[in-house]
Amino acid sequence: MCIRYLSFLLIAFLAIGVSGCLEEKNESALPQPLSLGQEFSTFQPPVKPAQVEEVTKMSEPTGVITMKDALALALMGNPKLKAFSWGIRVTEAKQLQASLKPNPELGVEFENVGGTGPRSGFDGAETTIQLSQLIEMGDKRKKRTKLASLEKKLAGWDYEARRLDVFTEVNKAFIGVLAAQKRLALTQELLRLSEDLLDTVTKRVRAGKDSPLEKTKASVTLSNIEIQHRQSVEKLKFARKQLASTWGSSKTEFESAAGKFDSFSPIPPIEDLRGLIEQNPDIARWASEIDKSKASLELEKSKAIGDITISGGMRRLSVTNDNAIVFGISMPLPVSNRNQGGKRRAIYELARTRQLQRAAHSRVQIEFDRAYQDLSNSYTKASLLSKSVLQGSKSVYAASKTAYSQGKLDYLNVLDAQRTLFEANGQYIEALASYHTAKAQVERLIGRSIDSETLSKDRD
Repeated sequence: MCIRYLSFLLIAFLAIGVSGCLEEKNESALPQPLSLGQEFSTFQPPVKPAQVEEVTKMSEPTGVITMKDALALALMGNPKLKAFSWGIRVTEAKQLQASLKPNPELGVEFENVGGTGPRSGFDGAETTIQLSQLIEMGDKRKKRTKLASLEKKLAGWDYEARRLDVFTEVNKAFIGVLAAQKRLALTQELLRLSEDLLDTVTKRVRAGKDSPLEKTKASVTLSNIEIQHRQSVEKLKFARKQLASTWGSSKTEFESAAGKFDSFSPIPPIEDLRGLIEQNPDIARWASEIDKSKASLELEKSKAIGDITISGGMRRLSVTNDNAIVFGISMPLPVSNRNQGGKRRAIYELARTRQLQRAAHSRVQIEFDRAYQDLSNSYTKASLLSKSVLQGSKSVYAASKTAYSQGKLDYLNVLDAQRTLFEANGQYIEALASYHTAKAQVERLIGRSIDSETLSKDRD
């Protein structure tokens, strides 16, 4: 009878232990990605731990690189984005661990051993074999698993935010390369013009039409432009390195970047874009943060309920050669520790999270207003420079150079026209760079492109 009871008890405890080892369905932690950059693949870490050490090497781009090439490389190879994707795997493992039941414990006790007289040796030994199982009360396991699932969801929001950050970083770095290429081309053109102008001045000096002082001025101007040209070369090198770093590389094997740097289009009204900020992961994540704080509070409340430990087994009495059943139950008495501090901490954490949500919303709103203002100002400046200033500067310089060669104008007027042309072109490049950079920042904050066609499709 005792053997039968013990067998039943062992089977029951074994069933409890096995049920605690079952894995629950593991759903994806990633939220629905926003439309900005969703057509590109991103790095996905392996699920199986045995595959963790496997590293896929990426080939460096060569030749002419486009924005799409750079985005595809960065979203697959950016180290920080990879780290965030591994963070999701970490929270998945935490959720798995939180869902497991406590293991049963096997205990063996020997009593009345090594005494004197009849109790010497093992002759009078009482041997007890028993199993014990902790039974969590207050739905602790369920609440612990819910908290872990919300942490996984937050890791998904953090990943989405980082994905948009990488997308924006690549845009800005690529624009930086295009702008640096334009500046270098501008200084090269200015260098050519200055060399031609020095040649013209030299001929006029030899012909006795100008004083040697004019040639000296032209030589000094040419030397200053050569310095600017060398600086432009170094700035382009740095911009290329900055772009390559977005996909985790220190090499710049590509020859040049190709893109529509000179193109810009009217921007939508701010009222059409402001309502899209709510989809920003930096704001959307806080609903999950509040849910997590609430789940943490519920878990702390459940900790005030004591858990029960049940045990059962068989005792062997060597003296009488008999067997007996033993069983018991134990639970803590909440005399002083009722988890008061844990519950209070969770209440404070919930209040803190709500204030952080408000702060995050205000911060993103201010960032959006600032980025939109920068976009509007740079668009206006680029438009004015393109329509009037650039064309006027080119006409003035061409006319001044012709008049000087004919002896109708002195060298200082030509030099002033050349400087005006160079400054106007430089301002135009800066305005275009500011326009594209601000545009990338606005799109990061709303999670989608602001091109009229793309924006209308996203709304539908």
